Amino acid sequence: MGLAAHASGSDRPGSHGEHLLQQLFGTDQRAADFYDRQVRDRLNPRMREFIGSQEMAFVATADAQGECDCTFRAGPPGFIKVIDEETIAYPEYHGNGVMASLGNIVDNGHVGVLMVDFFNDLVGLHVNGRARVITAAAAMDYGLSDDEPTPGRRAERWVVVSVEEAYIHCAKNIPLLKKEDRRARIADRSVRPAGAGYFVGETWKSHPPKASPPQGPSPLTRTPASPREPRP
Repeated sequence: MGLAAHASGSDRPGSHGEHLLQQLFGTDQRAADFYDRQVRDRLNPRMREFIGSQEMAFVATADAQGECDCTFRAGPPGFIKVIDEETIAYPEYHGNGVMASLGNIVDNGHVGVLMVDFFNDLVGLHVNGRARVITAAAAMDYGLSDDEPTPGRRAERWVVVSVEEAYIHCAKNIPLLKKEDRRARIADRSVRPAGAGYFVGETWKSHPPKASPPQGPSPLTRTPASPREPRP
């Protein structure tokens, strides 16, 4: 939307395209009510509390030409750190080395972060702003240690986002999901996470389920008759 910049020249949040479509489809008043009631230029206490409890986020970026990318980030509750009401930060771990989203941030600092609670409140929070990439050493200035927040993993770098707008993603159409213990699923040899070759034609071999002990003859298998006794 663009609360801080108001690139459309309007005194309302949002882009010129948003406002044009609101007029075209007659949603001007509904949009104005949403802007007034929901859109903030900083994180209020409830938003900060919500971020501190989340375990995943979707991060949208674009390069200098506007080519978009959306990526997924996850960690334990609170892996996205609230530095203050105008700043959040999230860690970047060792990955495939492409650095698509980080490269976009270098080209174009605009970023959109969406966090959704699929398990309890069925609500989401959009945080849009300007991002920059910093080293793990520089993160110490924000009180972020290089081994936080996931035990056994070290952040190679961090993304710091200066908040420009924050607003709700309503509960409508958010599915209710159930958490399962990932370790327990992996321990079950019939279920394995997909490998890196899942979408590029490399065979994904899962372990076959453990066979159940036989429960008697199968109804599709004929039991051979006993040999007949010879007649006297």
